[in-house]
Amino acid sequence: MEALARRAHEGQTDKAGRPYAEHLAAVAAGVRERGGSDEQIAAAWLHDAVEDAALSEEWLAGAALTGATKAMVLAVTKRPGEPVEEYTARILATPGALLVKEADLAHNADPARLAVLDAATRERLTAKYARVRGLLGLV
Repeated sequence: MEALARRAHEGQTDKAGRPYAEHLAAVAAGVRERGGSDEQIAAAWLHDAVEDAALSEEWLAGAALTGATKAMVLAVTKRPGEPVEEYTARILATPGALLVKEADLAHNADPARLAVLDAATRERLTAKYARVRGLLGLV
């Protein structure tokens, strides 16, 4: 899964200009460290693939992945214009997805990652991540 995810996101960077694959690796490691299953680790590698249009929903539907992994990927995929309450409800309703999102939020909110951003972006993202954590019960 790692090689596929790295290829799918090749050339993409995060908000700090780092290769996006570093984020994917950190989220997968976070899921593993939290006792996640192989299905959850696979979902962690692919957690932004559909949202970032690195892979399509059609590709995901036909991929040689378990139904649980596919469901987790779709659960953590934010849809354009979707209210955060609907997004977090879907994550909570999908077995295994909360752990993937918890690891994603932990890496996104890492003070070392946020420190390289401008103050306004850092404050906006910190508030955004805190709100999502609250809605997910990850306080």
